[in-house]
Amino acid sequence: MATRVLIVDDEQSIRQMVVMALSAQGYEVLEADNGRAAQTIVVDNRPDLILLDWMMPGISGIDLVRRFKRDETTADIPVIMLTARGEEEYRVQGLEAGVDDYLPKPFSVRELGARIKAVLRRTSPSKTERLLLIGRLVLDPVSKRVALRSNEQANVSSLDGLQEITLGPTEYRLLEFFMSQPDRAFSRSHLLDRIWGGNVYIEDRTVDVHIRRLRKALTPFDQDQLVQTVRGIGYRFSNLAVTVE
Repeated sequence: MATRVLIVDDEQSIRQMVVMALSAQGYEVLEADNGRAAQTIVVDNRPDLILLDWMMPGISGIDLVRRFKRDETTADIPVIMLTARGEEEYRVQGLEAGVDDYLPKPFSVRELGARIKAVLRRTSPSKTERLLLIGRLVLDPVSKRVALRSNEQANVSSLDGLQEITLGPTEYRLLEFFMSQPDRAFSRSHLLDRIWGGNVYIEDRTVDVHIRRLRKALTPFDQDQLVQTVRGIGYRFSNLAVTVE
């Protein structure tokens, strides 16, 4: 699964340029032409980074940043502000609102790509660099791949040469979320919000279906016991032997 970037700009030509350039670099690019549409996309699809125009009809870019940073479910999504306003007072205002970087218009796609990589490295090291290791499972958030190491103590720096495990996109998102927060119990409603998005109206038992699929995918590798049911709460992902059924 590619790194997901949302471009929010009311100028179609800007969006088209960004979509073409970033898609060619391997990113999954979502787009919105106003703040309200952007809010829906962020909740439903949870991008890894947001490119946000300052001046837009309705909700301005700076107001949208403030809303995202006040909400704990979106506060950690890095934002790069795209704007023709290059004066220092505007840059300061954006940074104080929580913007992670500031790119004045017009900009080159080469510089944009470099800025995105730099912000992701700085703000989300776990998503851009660190392998996630639990049990014999190894998850690489960069390549969006999962593999099996020889034993729980084996040191690995990449997935090269390891036996890879095929997962569906939803099962992968579940596993990445679980492995980034091991030993914590999550309710079905919390998992629905984080994996499917708060604006998606589906039943809690949808979580159970995908948990079963995740376990089934891990069963041939004897890793399905890591997905534990916590009675009265929901699920957790743990290498601890004790579980509450």
